[in-house]
Amino acid sequence: MTADDLALRHFGHDDLPEIRQTLIDVHADVHAANMGDEFRQKFPWFVDHWGGNPGFSCVIAYDGNEPAGFAYGAPAKPGAETWRDYLDPAPHRSRTFSFSELMVREKWRKTGLSGRLVRELMDNRDDDLAVLLVDVTHPKVQALYESWGFHKVGERQPFADSPLYAVMLAELPLPQTKGAR
Repeated sequence: MTADDLALRHFGHDDLPEIRQTLIDVHADVHAANMGDEFRQKFPWFVDHWGGNPGFSCVIAYDGNEPAGFAYGAPAKPGAETWRDYLDPAPHRSRTFSFSELMVREKWRKTGLSGRLVRELMDNRDDDLAVLLVDVTHPKVQALYESWGFHKVGERQPFADSPLYAVMLAELPLPQTKGAR
């Protein structure tokens, strides 16, 4: 099976009641071994926070009726983008999409689904930039995002109980690459 065999569906702010539990269930499956971690248990709050943004955008991949993974985010509030602490001067074009989550369930990993979800979420955005956070203890994930056009601009720990994250930024549209078709 490849990522091309999966159906991708787009959702927005108004769809959150329909997809909320799906996002929570996929997260719980992906992080099953670490669900005792207090920070991971806050995921429903993050879903509500991001989904509460009128510009919330989500793509869910389905294998039949079974969710295989998702990607979501929302436009950042102008002037409050996480990259601003690291770039001075700020880019001239700075409308930013905050890419919050990318999750792929085990069965569909190494199929190209991550790249397909990223492309599907990002390709039609009219923002200038995309920003995301990657746990610094996951260098392979950071390298994957770098292969899609993101680059590290700094590090931050947004919550006292959260991991330390690499702040990664990319210009939109993302460059066309083999890994993110």
